[in-house]
Amino acid sequence: MTVLKRINQDDLRNHNLSVVLNTMLRSTSAFSRADLAKETGLTKATMSLLVSMLLSHHIVKEGAPLVQSVYGRPSTPLSIAGGSVCGIGIQINTDGYGYVVLDLDGSVVAERWIARDLHDADADALFDELDTMLIEQEKTLRAQNYMIAGVGLALPGLVTEDGHLLMARNLGWEDLDLSRFDLVRRFDVVVANESNMAAVAQLPGYATQRTDEGIVGPNGSFLYVSTDIGIGGAIVRGGRVVTGDHGFAGEIGHLSVQMDGPVCRCGRRGCVEAYAGRRSMVEAAGVAEGNAAVSQEALDEFGRRVQEGDPVATAVFTDAGHAMTSMLTSVINLADLDTVIIGGSWSRVPADVLARMAARIQERILARGTLNVRLLRASGISRPALFGAAQTGLRNFIDDPLRYLG
Repeated sequence: MTVLKRINQDDLRNHNLSVVLNTMLRSTSAFSRADLAKETGLTKATMSLLVSMLLSHHIVKEGAPLVQSVYGRPSTPLSIAGGSVCGIGIQINTDGYGYVVLDLDGSVVAERWIARDLHDADADALFDELDTMLIEQEKTLRAQNYMIAGVGLALPGLVTEDGHLLMARNLGWEDLDLSRFDLVRRFDVVVANESNMAAVAQLPGYATQRTDEGIVGPNGSFLYVSTDIGIGGAIVRGGRVVTGDHGFAGEIGHLSVQMDGPVCRCGRRGCVEAYAGRRSMVEAAGVAEGNAAVSQEALDEFGRRVQEGDPVATAVFTDAGHAMTSMLTSVINLADLDTVIIGGSWSRVPADVLARMAARIQERILARGTLNVRLLRASGISRPALFGAAQTGLRNFIDDPLRYLG
């Protein structure tokens, strides 16, 4: 009975610590102990014990006492302290690979990106290189007394919930058991599609200190559309990414908008990606072909031609816009969402283009009298999937703080 009681007490304390951390991270303002007790519904006595524990482990810090009135006692503001807990994000994409280390306070502890053409890259060699990089970084973090809460890995492909990569065609990888790599096993890495990771980066206070209002709230629901080399997506409900039964939810890039349309790299015809993907548009406009078509220079040249009224490039861009509009209309009807966040190359199109797309979608959705569709540009984070992966690693600490604090 004593053991069971102890387990229940630990579970309750763990839950309460998680509630306190979530509350602090999702706010842009500092809290006093009394403020936290009121916000969370916990007693002042319980809050005092929880805060003492977080202070002793340097997870939170106290500010200068504030005198709110001539009669009241000064209140001491609490905020997230840096230098104790971090998460590591890793990303592999067709244009390179690298990592970022994020502190709980939102600051970047370290980052490294190696630009390289990774089409048809050797997976074993690449993971060995990453492992070598991370071993050195881990030593540095340990020397700085950081606790590594977890590691996330963003990949441009279909990833099952148990970490099996079914395919990443742009990398030339198929049926890859990621657990065979030392890096993945050593850190118990959480692996996900890059769109899912990028969607996490849009949520303020998900696992790092919130610094502004953001384009959505911490519990926001939206469709994230990744428009990098190809087209990907992630569905977010109530501040959580919906992965589906097998981990594939949100794969919008291969929704067909024209059954007899151009052949997609997936082998099917008429996929959105075959019209609106970065590579597809550049190739269709005759700007570049093959791997050269995914370069930033090629995309910039395509954009220049569209702006100058080149008839071929303009026609390609128009068709791409129609494909995106058709796809988004279908997804909004299916998923019952009114907010779409666009990241990648399509987030840089002129505002009037996005406004026209939103207007067309609004006209075509079934619930046009109820939903007010918003097309928003993603937050200005460079490589959001990389930062989302680091936050995914950090989330381990938020969800299970006693695992790290003892």
